[in-house]
This record gives sequence, C-alpha cells and structure tokens, in this order.
Amino acid sequence: MCQLRFGSLIYLIVIFFGITPMAGQHRISIEACLETSENKLNNSQEVVYTNTSEDILTEIYFNDWANSFATKTTPLARRFGENYDSSFHFEKDEDRGRTTIFGFTNEEGQTLDWERGEEIDFFKVQLDKPLAPGESYTLKLLYSIKLPSDKFTRYGYTKEGNYNLRYWYIAPAVYDGKWHAYSNKNTDDLYQYPSEFKITLTTPSNFKLTTDLRVLTQGISGNKRISVLHGSDRMSVDLFLEKRLNYETVITDKFEVITDMKDRKVNPALRALTMDRIVHFLDENLGPYPFDRMVVSEIEYRNNPVYGLNQLPDFISPFPDGFEYDMEMLKTATANYLENTLVLHPREDYWLYGAIQIYLMKEYVNKYYPNMKIIGSLSNFWVIRWSHASELEFNDQYPLLYLNMARNNLHQPLSTPKDSLTKYNKNIANSYYGGEGLYYLADYLGKQPLSDALKEFYSEKLLMPATSDDLRTILNSKTELPIDWFFDNYVDKRSTIDFKITKVKKIGDSLDVFVRNRRKYPMPVSLYGINKDSTIFKKWLPPIDSVEVVRVPSENVKKLVLNKEASIPEFNQRNNYKTLTGLLNRPVQFRLFQDVEDPRYNQLFFMPVFEYNLYDGFTVGPKLYNKTVLPKGIHYKLEPQYGFRSKTIVGNGSLIYTQRYNGSLYALRFGVSGSSFSYNDGLFYRRLTPYMTMAFRQKDLRKNEKQFINLRNVNVYRDDNPMDPDQEPNYSVVNLQYVYSNPNLIHYFRSVLDYQISTNFSKISATLEYRKLFLNNRQLNLRFYAGTFLYNNTSKEDDYFSFALDRPTDYLFDYNYYGRSEDTGLFSQQIIIAEGGFKSKLQPAFANSWITTVNASTNIWKWIYAYGDAGLIHNRGIGGGTEAVFDTGVRLSLVADYFELYFPLYSNLGWEPGLGNYDQRIRFIVTLSPKTLLGLFTREWY
Repeated sequence: MCQLRFGSLIYLIVIFFGITPMAGQHRISIEACLETSENKLNNSQEVVYTNTSEDILTEIYFNDWANSFATKTTPLARRFGENYDSSFHFEKDEDRGRTTIFGFTNEEGQTLDWERGEEIDFFKVQLDKPLAPGESYTLKLLYSIKLPSDKFTRYGYTKEGNYNLRYWYIAPAVYDGKWHAYSNKNTDDLYQYPSEFKITLTTPSNFKLTTDLRVLTQGISGNKRISVLHGSDRMSVDLFLEKRLNYETVITDKFEVITDMKDRKVNPALRALTMDRIVHFLDENLGPYPFDRMVVSEIEYRNNPVYGLNQLPDFISPFPDGFEYDMEMLKTATANYLENTLVLHPREDYWLYGAIQIYLMKEYVNKYYPNMKIIGSLSNFWVIRWSHASELEFNDQYPLLYLNMARNNLHQPLSTPKDSLTKYNKNIANSYYGGEGLYYLADYLGKQPLSDALKEFYSEKLLMPATSDDLRTILNSKTELPIDWFFDNYVDKRSTIDFKITKVKKIGDSLDVFVRNRRKYPMPVSLYGINKDSTIFKKWLPPIDSVEVVRVPSENVKKLVLNKEASIPEFNQRNNYKTLTGLLNRPVQFRLFQDVEDPRYNQLFFMPVFEYNLYDGFTVGPKLYNKTVLPKGIHYKLEPQYGFRSKTIVGNGSLIYTQRYNGSLYALRFGVSGSSFSYNDGLFYRRLTPYMTMAFRQKDLRKNEKQFINLRNVNVYRDDNPMDPDQEPNYSVVNLQYVYSNPNLIHYFRSVLDYQISTNFSKISATLEYRKLFLNNRQLNLRFYAGTFLYNNTSKEDDYFSFALDRPTDYLFDYNYYGRSEDTGLFSQQIIIAEGGFKSKLQPAFANSWITTVNASTNIWKWIYAYGDAGLIHNRGIGGGTEAVFDTGVRLSLVADYFELYFPLYSNLGWEPGLGNYDQRIRFIVTLSPKTLLGLFTREWY
C-alpha cells in the first residue's frame, strides 16, 4: 500500500543530492506511488510557486487535467461527442479516471481554501497572504489520481497492464497578467512555464521506467521499485511504465534518444543511423537541444502521424524500406524538439510549432529524398504512370491536403485557437498551411534570411516565454522586404490566395503585365516568363492589394505564368497562365480515371461506372466529367449507361456552379441535373431539375449547425403504363424547402419544412427529428411528421402523389430505391425513413388529405432497439375519414441510418410473427452509395 503524507521532500532532495533550485522556475516536488490493483497514483506534492509577473497575487490557479475524464459532461467528454467518438460515453465509469484531492496547506501546515468552477479540470487556491512580484510561496497537497484507460487518448493504463502517464500530476497554471487555466479538450495543449521537477516514484518492482528526466537513483526495496528523478526547465513530465521494456536507446553525439518506434523492415543499426541524421539535421537548422535525452514514443506518433499513403499496410506500402520510419521519427522528434524548448502558448500560438515542423520536414525531404514521389513506387506502375499524381513530389502533399479544406470552404485562420479547430484542420490542414507559408516566405525573401531568423528565434527564446510576434521582429531585422503581410494576412485572416493575369500589353520590346489579386488582402506573387520548358525570367511582385502592372522583357517569352513552382498555396492556379501565341491559355487534356488537378491543362476525365436497379439490371457505361480530387467551382458530368436487363441506354448528367462565401451564407449553388432510368419493367422515366441552394452555417466551424434553403423545379416524363390508364405520366413540381440541421453524438436535431405545388395539387409538410443519448447510455430517437394538402385535384383512387405511411411513391425520384415499383418480394422490403416512417405495411397505406405520425425508438442493448410508431391518417372520398394506426417491433441498428434491420412485432394487424410469411414483413435499410458512406468519415473530421 502507498501512504500519502506531507513532508519536507524538497529539502531532503536538495540536501541529499546537492541540487540548487534555479531562480525564476516553479519547483515541483512529488512523491508518487502506483497502486496497480486500482490503477491509481497516490501523490504527495509540494509546489514552490514563484511570482514572475508584475502583479500581486492573492490566488493561484492549478491545472488538473487528470480530472477531465471524471464525468460524461466535462469539456473533454463533450469534445469526444462532437467528434462522434462514442467510446468515452459508453465506457465503464471506473475506466474513465478522476482526481480526488484531500487538502491544501501552506508551508506552515495551515489549511488553504480552494474551489473548482463549472469546468472541473482546473481550480484555484486562495492564498493566506498576498504574493508580491519576485517572491515565492510554498503549497503542499495530498491527492490521488485514478488513471483512465488508454482507449480514449492512448495515455493511461493499457490492457497489457502497462502505464503511459501524461497529465498525471497537478500543475500550476501560467500567469502573465491573466491566468491561462483552461480545460482539456484532447488537443494536447496544456500551457506550463518551464519548471524544476523532483520526483520520487514508487512502483511494483517488475515495472521498467522510461523518462526523459535524469534518473538520480533507482533501487528495489522488497517488491517495490523506487526511482528518484530530476529535471530543470521542463514544461511537462511524461512517464512510461512497462512490465517488458519496449524502448531502446540511441546514443548520438548530441543527446540520447529513447524510443519504442520500430519498423520490422529497418534493422537496429539503420534505425540508429536514421536517428543520428535527424538529430544533426535539427541541430543544424534550429540549434542545440538543451537536454540530455529525448523520449520519442509510438503514442505521440499515432496521435499525430504523417498523413498520406505511408499509412497504408506494409504489404502495399509504395515507399522504400526505411523511408516511412525516417518520416515518422522526423515528425515526432521535431515536435518534441520544438515543444520541449519553445515556450509558445500551445492553444493560442500553436500554429508556429506546426509551421516550423512541416517546413523542416520539407527541407529534410528535399535534402535526403529529392526524387521521392507522393505515391512512391506506384508512380512507376503502368496503370498510374500516365496520371498527374505520378508526377507529384512527396512534398506536394502539404498544399494538396490543405486545399481540400479551402476548396470546401472549411479552412480556418492559422491564429484560430487550437480548441476551436475542426479535427481535420487541427491534425492536418493548419500545420500544412503554416509550413507552406514559411516556404512561401523562403521563396520570397530567399532561404537564408528565413533560415537565420529561425535559428535566432530558437536561440534567443530557448526556454523563455515567446510569441509569433517575436519571430516577426527577428524576420524584419533580416530583410528590407515587407513581411507584415505574412503575419497580418496569411496567418490572421480566413482568406485564400488567388492571383490572375488579366491582360498583357506589348510595349516595344517589353510587356506590361496586369496582375490581379482576386482576394482583398495584399500578398506578393512570383511572375515567370516561359518558352516551352525553359524559364526566361522570374520576378517577385510586391504585395498586391488589387491590380499591379509590371513591365518585363518580351524577348523569347511565349507564355507568362504566376506561381509556376507552386511555392504559394494558391486556391486556384488554373487562371495563372497567359499565352502570348495561340488561342488557349491551357491546352485540353483527356485522362482515364479521376486525377489530381493539373493547373497547366483543361482536364477532362473518363471512367467506367457501374450501378444497379431491378428493372435495368446492372448498368455500365463511361462517365465524362471534370471533377478532380479537389472540388472546383464548376462541375459537370455525363453518364450514359447500358442496362443489361432493359437493353436500353440510361444514365444521368449534371452541371453545377458553386460560389463560396466567408459569412454566415457560406455557399450558393446553382445547377441542373437530368436522369433517365426504368421505373418498372419496360417503363422509363426522364427527370430534368434546375435548382438553387443557399447554405448557411455558423462562423465557428466546429459547430455542426447548418441551414439550407432549396428551390427546385422537378420535371418528370414517364412512359404510359398500360396497366394504369388513369396515371398522369408527365408532371412538374415546384419544391421550396427549408432545412435546419444540428447533428451531434449526444444531441441530434434536424427539421425540414417542405412546400410543393403542381398543376393538380399543393401540399406542405414538416419533419422534426431528435436523438438524445442520456448519461445512463439510454438513447431515445423521436421523429414527428405532419403533412396536409392545401388542395388536391388528383383522382381519389390514385395515391401516386399522396402522403405515404411506410413507403413513399417517390414521385420526385429523390430516393435510391432498388425496386421502386415493387409491391412484393425482397425489393419491396427496402425502407427509407420518410413521410410516415412506419415499418409495418398497414392499411390505409396512403393519405390524400392529411397525415401526422410519431416514430420513436430506444435501445434495449447496445445496437438493439425497441421501436414504436403511431399516427392519424385522413382520406377524402368514399371510405375516407380519420384512422389511427400503430406498429411496434425491434430494430437492429448496425450502423445508424446506414445499415439497419426492422422486425415488426405488434401492430393494427395483430401479432405479426404469427400472421405467416414473416420473412416478407422484415424491412431493411442498406446504403451502398460511396458518397453517402463518406459521411461516416466527414462527420468526424470536418
């Protein structure tokens, strides 16, 4: 058993080891004892807090991020829910972790008052006397940390019985005129000033300790191992306790690297050479690392990996042996190098960490892997060799992955607080954009000024509070060129970059080139004169705020190009070309299969498409389109297909223009689409739909709340059905729709107000959906639907345009029915939750006057739900009137809204399993559309 006790630990260590505390640092002494039976640390801690500010303090804030795991309602828990990560919510309470504080005292042993706020992972301690600038105050505390499972953040206790410890102690918050105490949101951005740590750690004797602190002594007493650790100027202390040591030590002539990152294709000798090369590279490009050792863990890498094709399984890895290991070690070691030495605010000024990291990674690849392609050896494969993707260098992935967000209007300024970023921007896009920005600067200023500025910034601000403004000051001293545009516009503004050559005038033996900045924030751009594959000149234009006219020589110049080497992460490079001879600025290029955008060409793609429905059978044909990996403003496609069962040409096509904005109106889309398929055996429909969509969302992109206004005119032309002489084969419906959507894991809400008008009817309907996940893991799903005809002049015997109880007729052809006209058989059992939303097939199945229904379900066990539906239906005409309907049953929700089965039990029909043909009463939802399935990914990352 571990005993918690207050003591004079700091003085014993100082006297025994002769260590002199460093002035200005907080001194943190901890006696920690691990109890494996309860996965708990019992800590006795002393903090000598030094007031480095100019203010008199009467209270001190402390970070207690171990307590962020305590409940399902902490900011950390809410962040998991926002990212659609349900593991934390459904985990057992004892696996989450928490802090239990037994008390605070001052140096004399007097009890101090302390309190938590609503956010329970930091708190304040009230001092018994004011703390003047430059003075120190000693606090002692007793507490225990119930460690969480490593399932949530990869830190905590593992299923193998090991312990990866982060945020395992209580740490003083930073005060620099205001307190920087904030909650853990799984962004690894705890803000601490460098402190001196003295730790006595007691564990069972079978555990091996890995740490980057100095191990002063280590010994075994009975069945306990006692380790005494020390570190100065440390901003964090991570400890790794293993029963079987997985870490290896690499001795370089700079410092020791301790790592558990391995690659079975790389032998230990090559791993050591790789690590030595990385250490020397960082030393040359930044400066000396001030500590004796660095721990580079697999956990750190997995939490922030090198995104790209090098994450593929080994058996299909396209990169040479050792390259992936090199990149993984480089990224993780560079992050540690920077975060352990530069005292930047990790939540407010974090972007500089990522920018320098990616910039150095690009420099490393340019130096040691100058010919490495973005898809590695796949670029030589005959099927891929023709594509533009095969030409891209490995470093081209950084602007490509950033532009994925910019083209979707989901980019965020580099200066956005880290906890306000979407997951994709936090993990990928913003660091890549920052690194590209430094490369932009390096091309504009020249590499040497930027290189010198980074080294000076590192050496001057080593282990001292710093901001990105300090780098700006140093950069200004290295060049006479303006650089404020980078910090004021590139870093701080939510704006993309887009330049265009608007016109060229011939003036004697020179050219006047008119270059327009299509965005409102001034930035510089490079202009090239080209003759075939040769560059005649390169000239940097100063920051442009609107239109700049530059005079260049015309001799031998056949084409003018902006940003030819793509050193600027430009939103649209397709308008950067101006030919001085010929008609087209960019030639047309035909490609088989979708490719990465090549701005040098007007690209047109072909690829085969395969689809299926019951009446056409399998359909196959070519798809002609212009969409690249990244979205564009104008998309078009044409998909003629041959149906092997209908033996007819079917297919669809569309033309879409999207204009994106930075305000609450973030997208305006105009388009027209058309399709032609079978709707029954031997019967075809043709649909033509012009439409417009206005999309709104909040300025905070982490919020999922969106609103849409949709206006369309659906024109349908159907073959006459000889079995239904009363049908109306051709019709046109104007549809106005308002959609409000706010989907989240804990609270899901969506509403739709829909108005339709046609020649013979007008109708309005409303749909409300609500999903709630309770703290006891009970989930409640509610859906309300109501619709009424404003007028209905259709035949009383024809329910084609009527409201449906369980299976809409889909006269607008919106739904992906595999057999839309089926009344019996497997395809008739496909259900799409729309209109009435019932699962049993009841009578009346339609309403030609009005309908109102409620659908509800709740979980019985994990993905097994009980459901019930109730409603009222009113029909006009003979046998009309109002009828009440209901059904109940069991729902298997394998993937909610994507793959589900419904088993009816009791309804207006009675006990349905006893009615016969029960297998034909089971309903199913199956989603096969790749675009729809992609939503499972984008809802978490975007």
